[in-house]
Amino acid sequence: MFKLNMSQLYDNHGRLINYVRLAVTDRCNLRCFYCMPESGINYVPQKALLTYEEMERMIRLLVSMGISKVRITGGEPFVRKDMMKFLKRLSQIEGLERINLTTNGTLTAPLIPDLKKLGIRTVNLSLDSLDRQRFFDITRRDEFDKVMQTFDQLLHHGIETKINAVVMEGKNIDDLIPMAQLTKDHPVSIRFIEEMPFNGEGTKYARLNWNYRKILAHLKESFPDIHKLPDPPNATARHYKIPGFKGNIGIIAAYSRTFCGTCNRIRITPKGMLKTCLYDNGIFNIRDLMRSGATDEQLADTFLSALGNRAKDGFEAEQKRVQFPISESMASIGG
Repeated sequence: MFKLNMSQLYDNHGRLINYVRLAVTDRCNLRCFYCMPESGINYVPQKALLTYEEMERMIRLLVSMGISKVRITGGEPFVRKDMMKFLKRLSQIEGLERINLTTNGTLTAPLIPDLKKLGIRTVNLSLDSLDRQRFFDITRRDEFDKVMQTFDQLLHHGIETKINAVVMEGKNIDDLIPMAQLTKDHPVSIRFIEEMPFNGEGTKYARLNWNYRKILAHLKESFPDIHKLPDPPNATARHYKIPGFKGNIGIIAAYSRTFCGTCNRIRITPKGMLKTCLYDNGIFNIRDLMRSGATDEQLADTFLSALGNRAKDGFEAEQKRVQFPISESMASIGG
């Protein structure tokens, strides 16, 4: 039975829900092949996006219900105009303890001093290769230098940095060891992520070869003394450390879905669709409810109802999908 008690929010499986991932746009200035076709996707019209005012109202409501952490995602968040003004408004919400960001880094470097002033504590930087040509092959854009400039600025300003690298057979396997080596001299977390079928093309994966077990086995070949670290509560990654290295390594079983039992997050898409699981079709549209005049109490009741009927895990959510195989782009969901 879900419950709302003393500003804590639970789903029907007894999991505490305190984290929302808010995708502010589906637009992106890269074309990573695992996320969208080279020609792009049919972007959401501007008037169909949640407005900043609607997003702020929604976050204030969710914070009053027990959400304490927000991650801003996209698409690429900084392609949306006035994003910094919106982040400032979010930073002023009482009870919101953490605002984190996921970015591709192409537009981020000049903003980092202001992000730090706003209290942004953690930035996840999407970077699938340290090789300029492979980066271009994956993203279909020549933006490697800008991303590395963002990496350098994040470290310079002391913002906790996590690098998200999707592991793709035949694309960037040669990068796994060099990326792990980054943790030798830099206090960063390199997070290797299983590839998922959210490429905007409806391609169903028959089999994933490079799963979390194979990724770890590959790392152990070069770093035989790599060892397991305790994982924080609700972590999606399994954390590891190479002795003597400043940073750490995480492996995220995003396709194998081994972490569902402790999932504490929900997602809001750019169009305002609530997803209680990455793999579901979407539960209800908060944008439409707000624009039809729903009160905060009615919105809260709808959130509670959705969490009271949440899928047990990503496999159950996928089985219940109306649209199968998965055809969305990750940019339209929120990376």
